[in-house]
Amino acid sequence: MSPSFSARAGLLLAKLTHWKVKIEQALPDKCVIIGAFHTTGWDLVPALILNAVGDLNFHFIAKDTLFRWPLGGLMRALGGIPVNRRIRTNFVDQMVENFKNIPGFRIAISPEGTRRIADYWKTGFYYIAEGANVPIVMAYADYATKTVGTGPILWPTGNIHLDFDAIRKFYAGVTPKFPKKQGEIKLKEE
Repeated sequence: MSPSFSARAGLLLAKLTHWKVKIEQALPDKCVIIGAFHTTGWDLVPALILNAVGDLNFHFIAKDTLFRWPLGGLMRALGGIPVNRRIRTNFVDQMVENFKNIPGFRIAISPEGTRRIADYWKTGFYYIAEGANVPIVMAYADYATKTVGTGPILWPTGNIHLDFDAIRKFYAGVTPKFPKKQGEIKLKEE
C-alpha cells in the first residue's frame, strides 16, 4: 500500500528540514500523546511531521490566543484544539468526553504547558488518560539527533509518582531546542 498524500507531504517536509522520524510501535486508536520538551514554538514543525508521516491523525492542544486571526483557521485545520489557561474550564472532563464520543480520538499535549522553563509538569494529560481509560504515548523531538518520534506506551497505574518515574526515565536522553528552557519532569508537590 502506498503512503497517503499526508504521509508523502510529511516525508518531504522531513527531508527539507532534515528531521528523521522514528515510530517505535503502532499507536492505539485512542491515546494521549505527550510531547517533550517544549522550549520553542518551532516544536510544532517536528510534531506535524510526525503526525503526517505516521498518519497518526492526532489533535493537539495549544493556547487559545493562537486561534485568533490570522492563524486560527490554520491551527484548527492542522488539528489544534484551543485551551484557555487563564480560567478553569473543566478541560480534563471535556477531553474525557471526547474520548467517549469520538472514534479514533488521539490528543497530543505538552505537559510543560509553556515554552518557558516550568517548575513542574501539568498533570492534566495523566488524568485525561486515566479518566478515559486510554494509554499515554511518549513522543519527543530530539534536536541533538534531529529525530522526532514515539516511544513507550504507558497505561496509567493510578500511582502517578510511579508513572512519572517511567516518564522521567524515557525522556532522560532527549535534547530540546533550548536546553536552558527545559524544566524538570516532576509533579507540583515534589
